[in-house]
Amino acid sequence: VQLQASGGGLVQAGHSLRLSCVGSGLTLNAYNVAWFRQAPGKEREFVAAIKWDGVTTEAAGSVKGRFTISRHNAKNSLYLLMDSLKPEDTGVYYCAAGVGSLSDSGSYGYWGQGTQVTVSS
Repeated sequence: VQLQASGGGLVQAGHSLRLSCVGSGLTLNAYNVAWFRQAPGKEREFVAAIKWDGVTTEAAGSVKGRFTISRHNAKNSLYLLMDSLKPEDTGVYYCAAGVGSLSDSGSYGYWGQGTQVTVSS
């Protein structure tokens, strides 16, 4: 079972990035899926999640209106479109799959390896 995240990089503030996460050995359409991030010296925090139904979403207040989470069940994938990036969005972004509360990291039993996002001012 593996979640493979990709799409991170170095961008200037105000620009966009799209993260992708592909599942293998795991059928993602049976799970809620989410993105979390961890900045240097800080704890991992919730970014956004989308329920197994593909309709219900939840996002952290700091990214609402800028980040959009989506999923493509046929491709066993989830995505995070990040617009209007800010330096404080810098961190390692992790995808996750699980059941239960959308914003609670404890609800997710499967985690990707993370992809680095760096936003310069």
